[in-house]
Order: sequence, then structure tokens, then C-alpha cells
Amino acid sequence: MFMGAVIDDTYAEAFRSLYAEFLITARDMTWVRHAVDAVTGNASSTILCDCEAGVDRFVGPGGDETFATPDGRPGAIVQLHVPRFRKDRVEALERAALVRISQNVLTCPTTACFTLIDSASYFRLGRKIAFFGDGFQKRIKRFGRPMWWIPTLGGEFILDRRLGYAEGLMGGNLWYFGETTDAALAAAEAGVAAVQQCPGVIMPFPGGIAGSGSKAGSKYSFSVASTYEKFCPLLVDDPKAKSELPANVRSVMEIIINGRDLPSIIHATQAAISASVNTPGLLRISAGNYGGRLGKSFIYLHPDKQPAIAAS
Repeated sequence: MFMGAVIDDTYAEAFRSLYAEFLITARDMTWVRHAVDAVTGNASSTILCDCEAGVDRFVGPGGDETFATPDGRPGAIVQLHVPRFRKDRVEALERAALVRISQNVLTCPTTACFTLIDSASYFRLGRKIAFFGDGFQKRIKRFGRPMWWIPTLGGEFILDRRLGYAEGLMGGNLWYFGETTDAALAAAEAGVAAVQQCPGVIMPFPGGIAGSGSKAGSKYSFSVASTYEKFCPLLVDDPKAKSELPANVRSVMEIIINGRDLPSIIHATQAAISASVNTPGLLRISAGNYGGRLGKSFIYLHPDKQPAIAAS
């Protein structure tokens, strides 16, 4: 009888980020999803992408209706993250937000954009995007908020004048070891579905899943990351790979979880484990870490090992 996968006594190692969080609304959920797909595109990993981006959750009519959007329309909460250790982190985050909101949200029919982080740290992003109005843009107050109004061929685009940002976390993760690709993928899909119900987090990879988990560094000086050969099933018989795969594992899928804070990522991690542990053909659930060399926020797979408070 299948008793569920083994859950390793280990932890995922998260590291600090700077993140921006904003709300996109549109006429209906179809156009919200079009905007989300565009604004979060090509943002899986900061190895080469300008940021890591994803949708936290859909809100308003047709989504989580406990979250009321300012204009009463359907919407989606989006997060953008850049690593805190980047020297140009502030500039990088502003550039990512500027490009993605101006090119992917403004251009999407019927959308509006609202900031969700009220902090002393912010970008005057609305003003920069408003220049698209070519002198016809206006400062307005709507929904009790100071906003910019930009005339467009479709009607108008409005957005908050400021985009706040704050410290968040990147790098929460789960590894799913399956006896087949289908088993590993089914487990990861179950985990993703559970995380999608957890507020405050995103999963930046396609469909929430990375099928090419990486390690830091490479034999090639121009590459900062490379395939994790110790866990590649097709290298298990290659002595150079020094395989560390458990017996009978034929596929490994990974979920990456970024979020606004450590409790949010802990909650999402436990939800994913609970939803996926009994997937047929799943042999083991584990996580990747570097012994604290990358980040100081640990997300333990066994909840009894999780300290009440951990430094971020």
C-alpha cells in the first residue's frame, strides 16, 4: 500500500529581495489574464531575466472577492522581485517595473494599475509612464487616490503616481522526486495548485514549475548557474556526475516560491507538501539549500523544526 512520499528532514534557503507589488484591473477577467501573462513574461529567474515576476492571486469579481479592488472590477495582484544582494537592486527593480507596466499593462485594453505597498520607499513611476500622454496627460484624484490619467485610443489608462517597494524574500523551493516524469510533474502540479490559494507569494517559473533546477556556479566562467548534475536522472551512471539521486528516481521537478515575507512562504510550502505528498509514484519531497551561504531565511519541510521567528 502506498503510504505517501518520504519528506526529507531539510530546509529551503531563501534570500532577501526587493519587491514591488501592484494590482492590475480590467473590464473582465479575460483581459486581466492577458495583462498578467504579458507583464509576468520572461521573468522566471534573475540568472538572465531582469526580475522574477508572477501573479499572487486573482481578486475582485471572479477571483478572491474578499479583496475589494478600488474600481470594483476584476483584478490580479502581481509581484516583481530582484535579489537584495545586487548592487543596482533599486535601479533594476524600477527599470523592470517601468518596462513591464508601460509596455504590458498600459497597452492591454481596459486596464488600470494600482500600487499595493504603502512605504517610505517608492518610485515616481506614474509620472514617467504618463509622458506617453505627450502633454495631454493629467494628474487626477480617483477612488480617493492621487493618480495619472493618460488618454489612449481605447479610452484611458490610469495608474497611481507612486509605486512602493519593500524587502521580500526569494528562493523558497520544493523538489519532487518521482519514479516517472508523470509522477513528479503531477506532484508538482498539485503543489502549485495549493500555493495558488496562498496569499502573499508567487511562483515565477512556467506553470509554477522548474524542470531544470540549477546550482550556483559553472565550469564555464561566463555562466553564474548550471544544471545540477548530481540530481539529473540521465547522469546517474556517469561517474563524473557523482549522483546523489535516491534509488528509482527518474525525474525531479521543482517549485520556486518568492513572497512578501517568511511566514507567507512557510504557509505556502506546507500547503504544497500537504497537497502533493500522496501523489502516486512520488518517492520523496526535498528542497535545495547551500548551508546558509545564499540566504539566512530557512523554510523547514518538517513544521516542528521551524523556529517561530527566523531572520530574513
